[in-house]
Amino acid sequence: MNALPLILTVFVACAVEAVEALTIILAAGITREWKSTLQGAGVAVVALAVITAIVGPAVSYLPLTPLRLVVGALLAIFGLQWLRKAVLRATGFKALHDEASAYLKEVAAAEAASADKRHGVNDWYSFTLAFKGVLLEGLEVVFIVITFGDNQRNVGAAALGAIIAIIVVAALGFALKAPLTKVPENWMKFAVGVMLTSFGTFWGAEGAGVAWPGNDAALLVLVPVVALVAAAYIFWLRGRQATLRAASTSESVNA
Repeated sequence: MNALPLILTVFVACAVEAVEALTIILAAGITREWKSTLQGAGVAVVALAVITAIVGPAVSYLPLTPLRLVVGALLAIFGLQWLRKAVLRATGFKALHDEASAYLKEVAAAEAASADKRHGVNDWYSFTLAFKGVLLEGLEVVFIVITFGDNQRNVGAAALGAIIAIIVVAALGFALKAPLTKVPENWMKFAVGVMLTSFGTFWGAEGAGVAWPGNDAALLVLVPVVALVAAAYIFWLRGRQATLRAASTSESVNA
């Protein structure tokens, strides 16, 4: 795969995780205390760097064929989960993920929590909230970087895509001092789901011994096909949703 598509794919996937981590950090920092919040986020980043330093090189020593089979299967599973949620949200069968609402919930919890100083940290709640938020979302970023990077033997390009995503999201969030509610998160997740499913299918099949026509060029067909199938489900489910609403309205009128 060319480095640019790899960077762009990782960028979009990691931007989604960065937006969710940013929401938690802003809620803790604005409502409670910035120093403790940034300390928690910093410790989480260090922990993620250690995990990456240990796991990344270890994975790179594994034989490429079985690695692609296992990682391809995992990526396909994650991708299909993301696609399922994105399709259901796009059709109204599942509520949209609302960053503004998530932010307000975190703010309410932060305001209700009592002040507690521990281990040299002025506000332990802010510290732990930021630490857990960055660590959990960051683990997904690490997984994306390592799997995409190692499969293409270009961890540097994958890491660059992740770093750019984190910098862009963080810069926008701290400049606005508000959650990025205008980001079309569901459609970003839809795009990421398409990419993960496509690459997972591609690499998993290669690991199983399939020779794709045109090698990497087959992705130029596979990605649009996955996107079109998912889009077809959206149109079909929207039709079902309209039918269910019409039936519900008719029953209400008759009652």
